Amino acid sequence: MIVAVDRAEVTADVAIRLVAGQFPQWADLPVVPVKLNGWDNTTFRLGEELSLRLPNADWYTAQVAKEHRWLPALAPLLPLPVPGLVAAGRPTSEFPRPWSVYRWIAGEPAAPGQVTDQVGFASGLARFLSAFQALDTTGGPPAGDHNFWRGGPLATYDEQTRQLIHRAADKIDADGAADVWEAALASTWERPPVWVHGDVTGSNLLVADGVLCAVIDFGGLGIGDPACDLVMEWTFFTGDGAAVFRDGLDLDDATWARGRGWALWKALLMIAEELEGRGDGRDVARRFGWRHTPRQIVDVVIAETTGRRPSDG
Repeated sequence: MIVAVDRAEVTADVAIRLVAGQFPQWADLPVVPVKLNGWDNTTFRLGEELSLRLPNADWYTAQVAKEHRWLPALAPLLPLPVPGLVAAGRPTSEFPRPWSVYRWIAGEPAAPGQVTDQVGFASGLARFLSAFQALDTTGGPPAGDHNFWRGGPLATYDEQTRQLIHRAADKIDADGAADVWEAALASTWERPPVWVHGDVTGSNLLVADGVLCAVIDFGGLGIGDPACDLVMEWTFFTGDGAAVFRDGLDLDDATWARGRGWALWKALLMIAEELEGRGDGRDVARRFGWRHTPRQIVDVVIAETTGRRPSDG
């Protein structure tokens, strides 16, 4: 289960001392927090050309070596920029986790208000994912704890999802959500494993002048079932944009059904946060770059699966 972590210890002052101690050639460069951070790591801009990526908890350190191993190999084969490793930072007594120095990629996290051409954006993302899924997976990391089982079987989260549906029963169409989940569990990926990003969401997609220009945050990287990378279909796209995104990927209906399952699971997690008093749906949408609130996402996947709208009861 993904849990919130205390990020208070990952400060700019800590980052400044790490850089000064291990990379004195950059010690005079300013360290500035980014406006929108990821969930697993805290990112700082280092000067004009570099960035720092520091894990927020020990749980996330397995992602570091994985990114160091695979991003340099995959980057030249992809149609859009991804983070380019510059240096690997070592753990210290003050910050006992490995960390990274990457090249800074210009752009802003995608948000619905920034993407005026949804069809073009959807087409660009589909092209990236198609190219990504076509890359050789030899030696790639299978789904596991290191990426919260992205690319693995949805059944990993079966018990948790059913509990989340029960907890949210007063706020959502619980029977409809259960139908979505059962449909998602009805199939598994039977083809060879493909590369998965693991967290394709607006906040991990950079845009310049409204155009998709880079993909970041590969902590969820792995190989397996690409269904987990389809959630933008329900969290971000609408109408023609959703159709173009779907048509741009060579995946069967069962894989899209599993994608709806991943979208449902994520939305339910965020509804649980809301029920616990940790933010509301609009906060969540801003955090992840979603067009819809978590409750709206649940309604969308139910309507697509069952044809039942919220007003239908």
